[in-house]
Amino acid sequence: MARYSAFLGRRVEVHYRAGDILLPASGTFVADSGRSIFLEQHLLQHGQQKQFRWEIPYQYIVNLHEKPEVVASTEVSSVPAGKVQSAAETSRPSSTADPDRPSSQAAKASVGDPVINPLRNRPKTV
Repeated sequence: MARYSAFLGRRVEVHYRAGDILLPASGTFVADSGRSIFLEQHLLQHGQQKQFRWEIPYQYIVNLHEKPEVVASTEVSSVPAGKVQSAAETSRPSSTADPDRPSSQAAKASVGDPVINPLRNRPKTV
């Protein structure tokens, strides 16, 4: 008899044993064989749709519970993205802004501009 069949088609989070450690897994509950459960997760990686499916035997399951659905926010801001300022920018004068300082990088990241941190003091390869 399938012990966890009530979870079919739902998003679940499972904690299971792998040796001496406890691992979490989350995904859609797709099957219950009576001895194992099967989870599936879909993701987009490098522009390609990927599917990851794994089997967890009953004896390794420590905890299984339903996970609430992830709902994307569809709220649209009335302020254009270019006009958004962080609290740090509004509280200090902008005349001393240095583009390499971490605080200005954080402000750029909050606006949505990509920030690339330069690698300094890179180790020499032999």
